[in-house]
Amino acid sequence: MSSANNATNNTSIMSTIGKGIALFLPGIFLLGFNIGTGSVTAMAKAGADYGMTLIWTIVASCLCTFFMINLYGRYTLITGETALQAFRKHIHPAVGIFFIIALSVGVCGSVMGVMGIVADICYEWSKTIVAGGISPIAFSAFFIALVYFIFWNGNTQFFERSLAVIVALMSACFLINFFIMMPPAADILHGLIPSIPEVPLGSDKGPLLVIASMVGTTVFSGLFIIRTTLVKEAGWTIKDYKQQKLDAIVSVSLMFVISASIMAAAAGTLFVEGITLTSASQMITLLEPLAGSLAVSIFALGLVAAGVSSQFPNVLMLPWLLCDYSDSKRDMTLPKFRVIVFFISLLGLVVPIFEARPIFVMIISQAFNAVILPITVACIFYLSNKKELMGQYKNTWVANSILGLILAFSLFTSYVGIKGVFALLSA
Repeated sequence: MSSANNATNNTSIMSTIGKGIALFLPGIFLLGFNIGTGSVTAMAKAGADYGMTLIWTIVASCLCTFFMINLYGRYTLITGETALQAFRKHIHPAVGIFFIIALSVGVCGSVMGVMGIVADICYEWSKTIVAGGISPIAFSAFFIALVYFIFWNGNTQFFERSLAVIVALMSACFLINFFIMMPPAADILHGLIPSIPEVPLGSDKGPLLVIASMVGTTVFSGLFIIRTTLVKEAGWTIKDYKQQKLDAIVSVSLMFVISASIMAAAAGTLFVEGITLTSASQMITLLEPLAGSLAVSIFALGLVAAGVSSQFPNVLMLPWLLCDYSDSKRDMTLPKFRVIVFFISLLGLVVPIFEARPIFVMIISQAFNAVILPITVACIFYLSNKKELMGQYKNTWVANSILGLILAFSLFTSYVGIKGVFALLSA
């Protein structure tokens, strides 16, 4: 009898834990999407080149992200429409098509960069175990096959729970590294004061482009578009507003902690030694003599987890956007979607096969995300102020003031990104 009671209690506990995790799956999905190798690269380069002086950018970006996630999510709670459906119905179909094309192009570039960085990291890491290391192509093919296998065999819930495990692993790795390699607390506090680092005339360092890439990888338009799809699929209504807001708080708080931890790891080691970062694999070879093999192994594991976690939503982006725009059921078992995901996944072999260096492409890609951000802000500004759609939940003057500030911030980072790219190309 006692054994039966214990089994029942254990089942009840596991069920409670499972339900608790399920409540935050939309936020966990966004975290996995947001913190990928592009984010790691941008934050690590910022820390290596400028120490903790740009941590204010992470704070500003996370605050903007929270407000935008919450606003887009609230729109879906009230209207039952996802972002692309709203763009098509209430603004113009061309706006929805623009986002499908722009986000898909960005995702294809990200897939190439992510797998290139993950393969490069694993190759350098494998040299410590196998003489000469294991080919980057082999690593890239393995992770592509792993993600596609989970996509092929798992339903949405299985997919999200697999992502939650990988995100938990990634978070633990980067947090452990923060405490191993953290810079002085005074440097962290000083970096909270907004400033743009001065660089010597003729230097190849470009803080403007790094700032734009940091904003682009954190305040990512794709997050807000996909957020509305996840909220609708969760079945949330305006009665669940508090849960939606709490989910957004948890997601963005973890974004800040992980991003700051990555920057701090590079600032506490590479910046102190005056070593700049030009490729992701340098994080393995350069950190080992400075932080030790254990710290490097943990960091490499975190990088791989970040790459795989972002690859999940990357390969799903285009099919989800197409379903969203057409207001059709999100059935990923349809042959057309399996073919789309297959060919998008194969892009992960481009960098290892052609031996390209993805860090430049990744930073340009993240800066490009910052360029499309103003359009994303303008769209929700228009929608959330339409009384016939929002009713009593129409934006207050406070919300509109904050949106105005975010729009100004996004226009500034777009300008910074464009200027930084031209400066880098002409250097």
